[in-house]
Amino acid sequence: MTNCGDQGRSITELGNDFQTKMGLTDELETVNVSVSTSHRKKRRNKPKKDGGADKPNSAEKAEVPQLQSASEKKRKSKKRPSLKQTDPPTVPICHLYPNKDFPLGEIMEYTSLTDGRMAANRMTLQELRLHDEARLEIYQDLRQAAEVHRTVRQYMRPLLKPGVRLFDFCEQLEATSRQLINENGLRAGLAFPTGVSLNNCAAHYSPNAGDNTVLQYDDVCKVDFGVHVNGNLVDCAFTVYFNPRYDRLVEAVRDATNTGIKEAGIDVRLCDVGEAIQEVMESYEVELNGQTYQVKSIRNLNGHSVGPYQIHAGKSVPIVRGGEQTRMEENEIYAIETFGSTGKGVVHDDMECSHYMKDFEVGHVPLRQTRAKQLLATIDKHFGTLAFCRRWLDRLGETKYLMGLKNLVDVGVIKAYPPLVDTRNSYTAQWEHTVILRPTCKEVVTRGDDY
Repeated sequence: MTNCGDQGRSITELGNDFQTKMGLTDELETVNVSVSTSHRKKRRNKPKKDGGADKPNSAEKAEVPQLQSASEKKRKSKKRPSLKQTDPPTVPICHLYPNKDFPLGEIMEYTSLTDGRMAANRMTLQELRLHDEARLEIYQDLRQAAEVHRTVRQYMRPLLKPGVRLFDFCEQLEATSRQLINENGLRAGLAFPTGVSLNNCAAHYSPNAGDNTVLQYDDVCKVDFGVHVNGNLVDCAFTVYFNPRYDRLVEAVRDATNTGIKEAGIDVRLCDVGEAIQEVMESYEVELNGQTYQVKSIRNLNGHSVGPYQIHAGKSVPIVRGGEQTRMEENEIYAIETFGSTGKGVVHDDMECSHYMKDFEVGHVPLRQTRAKQLLATIDKHFGTLAFCRRWLDRLGETKYLMGLKNLVDVGVIKAYPPLVDTRNSYTAQWEHTVILRPTCKEVVTRGDDY
């Protein structure tokens, strides 16, 4: 556009302004300043319209800031105001990363196989790159879910203190997760109920309505929760404790989990991962009440492969030696988790059940009970094949559903997952991460600054 102030100015001056607006180099700016100065000297004898005195120095000074402000304005125009996470966190993670450039997890190189080969050498670099790009959307979903998990756990972890009612803690953690994942039916939400298993209970405990269990100073609490985007889910867990006497127990399990992550890779046998985990786990001892206990791997608990809308996708990662010789494969996703115990190292079902999940392989099953049919419709709509708990049915307004739920379990449509416990007065710990076996590397997608 033409500015009214350009009337009566020379072509050179107009050219200088044009160069300035187009953001040319500093060298051209220097030439323009010198040329415009020479033209100002020729106009010194011309009377000002307002009759004021000539001030060549002030005019010269005014020209340079104009050049700087123009370039600064151009730079500022490229910057858009970015959202920042609130405290407590309420902004959905997808709003913080509108371009879906979610943070990557920890990138780890594959270790060489027993025959000296590297998994990454099976294809050319171009082929590997194409394989990676083909699954970019899945990676983005997993990274978004992982960033939600990191944000939620870093906010909630300090809130889990002695005296906190576990029911309230789970409700708050899940509400925060729903907010940050931008819950949207089966497209985004919680992957399974929050586990807060205590002491000898290793897994699958979440308080039902009316459960007033309060966390104590001497408790060892395993916090296990997950979220998903488009069914691509992350499964990640950590252990919270307050009494330092459990240091070695928790350290053993954390070290074992990191060992499992290190050993995992394309073409690696699952039994080899389990053997490495057990060797590390059982090298630790813990002293409790004057008695020394060897930390044992819980042999009937495993890590597992993960699939779309499927928390257990078929392959199990043992945490003891003697497992299957099945190999891990490219593009598989694994929840590498280990459990250590001061008890027998074997768990069994006990206590009131809270976790349920629809059988992923089940077909049509005729149901006689009307209440069971209605309940199954609710489960299909809100959870699909993802795990759920009784608190979530309460939240949806379901009432008097226990008989219908039992009927669905009895006919095999729904599976019940009761709490898993070791011997009384023993203590268990858990650590877990989700790992992507990418063509070129493995990505510990849930890794964070905390663990």
